[in-house]
Amino acid sequence: MSKLWQIEIYPADGYQNRIAADVMADATGIGLSDKIQIDARHGFLLQSDISHDEAKSIAKNLLVEPVVEGHSVHPVGAAEVNQIETDQSVFYVLPKPGVTDPQAESARGAMSELGFSIEAVRTYRKFIVTGADAQQLKMLCSKVLANDSVEQIIAGPLELKELGAGSAYQFELAHVDILNADDATLDQISREGTLSLTTVEMQTIQQHYKRLDRNPTDIELETIAQTWSEHCSHKTLAGRIAYTDENGTRNFENMLKETVFAATQTIRAKLGSDDWCVSVFKDNAGIIEFDGTHNLTFKVETHNRPSALEPYGGANTGIGGVIRDTLGTGMGAKPICNTDVFCFASPDTEADNLPPGVMHPRTIMKGVVSGVRDYGNRMGIPTVNGAVFFDDRYVGNPLVFCGSVGIIPCEKSDKEPKPGDLIVSIGGATGRDGIHGATFSSAELTDTSEQTDGGAVQIGNAITEKMLQDVLIQARDESLYNAVTDCGAGGYSSAVGEMGEEIGAVVWLDKVPLKYGGLSYTEIWISEAQERMVFAVPEDNLKRFEELCESESVVASVIGRFDPTGQLKLQYKDDEVGEVSMAFLHDGRPPVIRDAVFQPDPELPMEIQSSQTDTLSNTDTLKKILGSLNVASKHWVIRQYDHEVQGASVVKPLTGVCNDGPSDAAVLRPILNSTKGAVVSCGMNPHLGDFDPYHMAASSIDEAIRNCVAVGADPNRIGILDNFCWGYTDRPETLGTLVRAAIACHDMAVAFGTPFISGKDSLNNEFSYDAADGSRKTISIPSTLLISALGQVDDVQKCVTMDFKTAGNLIYQIGETKDEFGGSHFGLVNGISGGKVPTVNTDQAKATFAAVHQAICNGLIRSCHDMSEGGLAVSVAEMAFAGGLGAKIDLAAAPCTADDSITKLFAESNSRFVCEVAPENQAAFEALFANVEIGLLGSVNESTQLTISLCDEVCLDSDIYELKSAWQSPLDWN
Repeated sequence: MSKLWQIEIYPADGYQNRIAADVMADATGIGLSDKIQIDARHGFLLQSDISHDEAKSIAKNLLVEPVVEGHSVHPVGAAEVNQIETDQSVFYVLPKPGVTDPQAESARGAMSELGFSIEAVRTYRKFIVTGADAQQLKMLCSKVLANDSVEQIIAGPLELKELGAGSAYQFELAHVDILNADDATLDQISREGTLSLTTVEMQTIQQHYKRLDRNPTDIELETIAQTWSEHCSHKTLAGRIAYTDENGTRNFENMLKETVFAATQTIRAKLGSDDWCVSVFKDNAGIIEFDGTHNLTFKVETHNRPSALEPYGGANTGIGGVIRDTLGTGMGAKPICNTDVFCFASPDTEADNLPPGVMHPRTIMKGVVSGVRDYGNRMGIPTVNGAVFFDDRYVGNPLVFCGSVGIIPCEKSDKEPKPGDLIVSIGGATGRDGIHGATFSSAELTDTSEQTDGGAVQIGNAITEKMLQDVLIQARDESLYNAVTDCGAGGYSSAVGEMGEEIGAVVWLDKVPLKYGGLSYTEIWISEAQERMVFAVPEDNLKRFEELCESESVVASVIGRFDPTGQLKLQYKDDEVGEVSMAFLHDGRPPVIRDAVFQPDPELPMEIQSSQTDTLSNTDTLKKILGSLNVASKHWVIRQYDHEVQGASVVKPLTGVCNDGPSDAAVLRPILNSTKGAVVSCGMNPHLGDFDPYHMAASSIDEAIRNCVAVGADPNRIGILDNFCWGYTDRPETLGTLVRAAIACHDMAVAFGTPFISGKDSLNNEFSYDAADGSRKTISIPSTLLISALGQVDDVQKCVTMDFKTAGNLIYQIGETKDEFGGSHFGLVNGISGGKVPTVNTDQAKATFAAVHQAICNGLIRSCHDMSEGGLAVSVAEMAFAGGLGAKIDLAAAPCTADDSITKLFAESNSRFVCEVAPENQAAFEALFANVEIGLLGSVNESTQLTISLCDEVCLDSDIYELKSAWQSPLDWN
């Protein structure tokens, strides 16, 4: 008879209890009294017929690090090992039944390798709380100790009898009665089923099944909903839109195709035989040429809503999913690096000011960062580039962008499943993880989403994905399959449905390996359980394919066949549970037809007071900008990531004499015996969208490009990606801002010659809740566009970083500063509104970028930093404290349309750089910039002082280490 053993682990004497410390910090952060004391343990529950001695052997040899940890082993339900005082409360936090528990899965596998037969394993965390009253305990449990989306909290002691999840499934084919439903009933079916289908879409489905003279089965309706979801089909951006702005009305038949896609087509046509794009907007990631032998891939995904409900799991599976996009591109690309960009509300938000139903921003931030950290680090993929933005409008909808760059042999960049190929699934087993994830991500969040939509959150297991990756690369190189794709949003319904679109497929759902019993055929089909990929394998190659999988302990299952019927047929044992025409599934969705309007706000001047222009005020302003959350150092995030694994990182996210200055972009050498390099950067500024989304998009593209150029990338070989995250686009004025940004994407991409190679959107990012006054409130995120860039350098040894290198070198400003303060950090930290939004002069920008690139290639630049947030003052300050050197500057020669120090110091005009040049290279350097505005500002010196003057009158003066302290302190978390 099996027993339930409890192995409890705690810090050894003299070692800090990190779990308890983190929980205490989070509790204090949401306003709980610091008089509350929390002790914490963690452990494993084992269900098995092993003896007590065997359980102790497992603990000692496998689960516990005896140098730093102590442990106890006893049956569940036995008396607590440590006596609990009367004023203490004990809570156990466990994954809910059916929720993926990666650590437990790995532990069970290791126990099996040691020869132990274990029925089930589950991890837990245990908290002993002292000094808290009932209200404080309730808040602690709901806001800090557990996440109700995926975890259960049990007041101790544990009284579990078994760990099993699920039960035998009783098959029953279900139909959905839509044939005679009126519109209200159709809407109710969509809403209650979390289908996220509009009335028109439900009507289209109804008419289709009337022609078939039958009702759809539940799995057919779910398949259509997944395929037609905003997440999978981008129906808003690809819809018909009548857009009206100050220039009149413009009608789009397919807005995305006529803006972002059209830009790439125009650029590729101009390039002709020199076209370096390989595959754009048709695979899981974009593909561009690299070195003649290999191509590069790049994809950036969003994982916003799951991260709002379960930050760790949502971000964890966000990065896992985009890595699988890389693995599923062409015949399989090898991931070489990750990127991440996050948007949060202020981590200093008072808990009492939070809307109901949201987690504290600090909790979300810590969970998201650790989720991305653990997945990338455990897979051995460096995280090399990213950003973190803060705005209180992200309080209900944090944004989580995860990116992956891969490398693939040129001849492996295409794929095509063939009729007769077997559909083979490898990787993780299927559970209820992420059910309705695709459709859930198409709806807005509310204060009840945590309770109603927790099933839309998946939990990842990086070790499983690493083993899957190793199998895939080996099988690719042996040409064992004809096509591969990842199992992401929509699960098998999307993966198989998309792969078999031109052929047809039959799927045997009962052949899918399950995590536990009780799953219906529909749940199997639409589950978004992680770490699964689908292959088209010729039958003759199956045996070798399975041998490879077995060699890496990866489960492989034949779950169907691609049959040339044009139909998607779904079977469960001997029953056909669904059949949908591929043509209707992929081409039957009615087009979205919407109106969009944009009315620009009147431009208001920024009123700068005379008191803000003296030396002390300017120095104080610089420190406030450096210490503002959107500019401050993100070292707390960056240092949690391994950015050197694989040994290819050349320019890392932090640089300088102490490796703590902010790099403009990352540079990697993916082929270690080659000097050819890949450059990764990003550009984003949501604040500018409050002024004009056109110039927000233009500025983001300019920033992404100039960040690449600042380290040495060729501006003529940069591919870019778009990620639109917007509010509720059913409102014409909200949709109007999105269209305006897309038009800017087209204009800027064509002008710069930077093709879009991939993209993604996430719409309806709004949070609704019932306010205390009884009204219904909605918080919409700021319109947010992330532009990611993938550039190239011929020789990574010529790349430069942003830190000052040598005293005596000259300091130049490249590019002209304009009176552009709209959305600036100068205005934000001083509480001043108004100002002109920064614009982009593409002709000047292109000339500037080309000259900077040539100067770097010629070895004329020692350091280079883009001028962006905070303007010249922030850029020079960062270069100084990153290099540990001072500087003396006179603004008189700074290229600027205004003569005042405030504009020259803090305006945030685009297309500008600060460069460090050795005196012996001055003439050659200046000769390259004959057609570009430049100015010799001053020189680097041995002091620790940054002194900036205007015509010999000092207007800013500070010790560089005081500036560095201001920059590092806001997020200098333990």
